[in-house]
Amino acid sequence: MVSGAAVSEFGSAGARLVAYSRVWTADVDEAAESIGRIFCPHALDPLHHSWSDFHALHNCAAFDGFSVNYVAYGGSVSIDPGCLDRFFLLQVPIRGKALVRTGGRQVESSPRAVASILSPTLPTQMVWQNDCAQLIMLVDRQQVERRAAALAERPTSAVEFEPHIDLNSPFGQALQSQIEYLVDLAEQGPASKLSPVMAATLRESIVGLLLTGQRNNLSAVINRSISYQQPVPAVFRRARERLEAHAAEPLDLEKLAQLSGIGVRSLQLGFRRYFGISISGALLDIRLAQLRSRLSNAKPDERIVDIALDLGFSHLSRMASLYRAKFGESPSETRRRSR
Repeated sequence: MVSGAAVSEFGSAGARLVAYSRVWTADVDEAAESIGRIFCPHALDPLHHSWSDFHALHNCAAFDGFSVNYVAYGGSVSIDPGCLDRFFLLQVPIRGKALVRTGGRQVESSPRAVASILSPTLPTQMVWQNDCAQLIMLVDRQQVERRAAALAERPTSAVEFEPHIDLNSPFGQALQSQIEYLVDLAEQGPASKLSPVMAATLRESIVGLLLTGQRNNLSAVINRSISYQQPVPAVFRRARERLEAHAAEPLDLEKLAQLSGIGVRSLQLGFRRYFGISISGALLDIRLAQLRSRLSNAKPDERIVDIALDLGFSHLSRMASLYRAKFGESPSETRRRSR
């Protein structure tokens, strides 16, 4: 076990889930064996001059069908778990960076930029660098595959995700918020005290978000099933209608959820599920459509910049780029055709 100054230095490095300590050691073999029992057997090797800097910390709060974890290594280490087999791992870096090779893809993840998701059927190798620390959610493979089968309306089969997650996208931000919420929840009290209904609701929420928001081998089937076979509940239709009626106003998620009579997270997940887009993405589409309509019917003395600002666009160059990408022409070209 780590002791003395090493304990003090490593333990004060912003660790999360400290009440759920499972592994805390400076011995490589002990780290590989102990963390392997929690996750799966794997090869673990310090790199370059990292032997003297090596230490491993793993805190784990386990729920029904999933767990949230804080894992950190001192120095730089290579990790070779092969195929995870029994579970998916969603890894969100909070310090350092990680190079992940899985399923023929390579992902370089770093805090507030890129996360990774590992699928159980794809062999994986990783290098964690610069005292890397990550929040990790482990989800039981059967939970994901059963939910995917229900969404796709087909027999259960393997699910393989695109491993790269852009944390600056609306989906990535929602996903990181979910993970951080689970960690915060675990830190407020013993995970064992969480009711089975609450645990299942949290698990289903994040699994549904992953399956509908992160590209995977069943995405086309899932999206087709959702688009054509599930009517949009009235609460989400009302929310979208309110967005359309107040498109020029700044997006206030709490107010929109309150007026719709539903929680913010449920509203966000519902937009993904029933419209295939985030709430902010839907608002942007509405604004662009309204801009096109206004430009097509503009009076001779109306300026593009005034119409755009009136509809809530504040970054005009970005607006023009998005407009061209959506409609295949610039706002000025649309404006000229209206004369």
